[in-house]
Amino acid sequence: MKDIQISKLIKAEKERQKKVINLIASENVVSKDVLEALGSEFTNKYAEGYPGKRYYGGQTYTDKIEILAQERALKLFGLSKDKWHVNVQPLSGSPANLAVYVGLLPSDGTGKIMGMSLSHGGHLTHGHKVSATGKFWKQIPYGVDPKTEVINYDEIKKLAIVEKPNIIVCGFTAYPRTVDFKKFKEIAYSVVLADGTHPILMCDMSHFAGLVAGKQYPSPFEYADVVTTTVHKTLRGPRSALIFVRKDKVVKDKKTGKEQSFADLIDKAVFPGLQGGPHMNQIAAVAVALKEADTSAFKKYAVQVKKNASALAKELARLGWYVVSAGTDSHLVLVDVWMFGVKNEKGAGAITGSEASDLLEKAGIIVNKNTIPGETRSAFDPSGIRLGSAAETTRGKKEKDFVLIAQKIDKVLRSK
Repeated sequence: MKDIQISKLIKAEKERQKKVINLIASENVVSKDVLEALGSEFTNKYAEGYPGKRYYGGQTYTDKIEILAQERALKLFGLSKDKWHVNVQPLSGSPANLAVYVGLLPSDGTGKIMGMSLSHGGHLTHGHKVSATGKFWKQIPYGVDPKTEVINYDEIKKLAIVEKPNIIVCGFTAYPRTVDFKKFKEIAYSVVLADGTHPILMCDMSHFAGLVAGKQYPSPFEYADVVTTTVHKTLRGPRSALIFVRKDKVVKDKKTGKEQSFADLIDKAVFPGLQGGPHMNQIAAVAVALKEADTSAFKKYAVQVKKNASALAKELARLGWYVVSAGTDSHLVLVDVWMFGVKNEKGAGAITGSEASDLLEKAGIIVNKNTIPGETRSAFDPSGIRLGSAAETTRGKKEKDFVLIAQKIDKVLRSK
């Protein structure tokens, strides 16, 4: 590379990643093939529109790339192209979720999004007030049981019946336990809206999509109407997103009375509603990652991801740390470090999530500060840290390695 400054920064970042233990639950390590596709000549091509319906010429190979990515996405999750449609153009997870709402919710501000509150494990784009999703629509937040720190489906059902949301979002960013998608579907069907329909059930499986692909986490596709996911977490792909939608789901236009499919409405929301030309180099890299995930090697990887997260959670708990919900069913572990310092007489004193993150980074362990259920502190300086096993599992680590990582975390944080 002729640009010496950028070249140095790329090399420095490459070295930084090699030297640290990466426990960021939203990150992974992609293959050389994914990087090659991401940096390919498809970067040069503008491809506004969809396959066969572009606004620019020269689309012979872009169409093939996009169709291939769609086919691979459906195949990976065992979906029939007759029953499911997938949009592979969203630039990332937040734009993907916004596109679903723009396409399917009322545009007059009366729509309601029922999603998990941020401090209990939900995502900003599940209707939080600081997100565009909370500014354009009203969030009906739900949380976990304060005693068990897991979802109480009966309480969510009661709330849904009273509030009558237009869409119910399940799937989270900091909830370590298994989600019962069947119960969420039952909740959606227990609510009857003013027009006689039921709330749309949307699953955001961004964090656990790779575990679903690897058969290590329940699949939402049997029950959800719409499924969104990023590609760069447990799916081990580039920063991008996918929107899956049932082809048989339709809505009547209030003005014309004509039926419009969810798929068409969401496609129009992505383009031209929210985006211009798709990033074809990104879509090429997505296609590569999806093929890699559809292998026996990836399934073994998914098994190890869960084993490693479990080993990490168990060892931290053994060492006296407060593991939220007392464990994990996924790649994700949430730890209340503030509780440890306040309640544990043998601890090193109260410590915040921000302090813990900074201390660990100095020791070569990268985590992120995170809110916890019943949070009493600010999101900028919360009570917890979030840990993930995906990246270090990609690097070949096993359960014994994660036990040692837990012990190192314990040593660093007790030294405060």
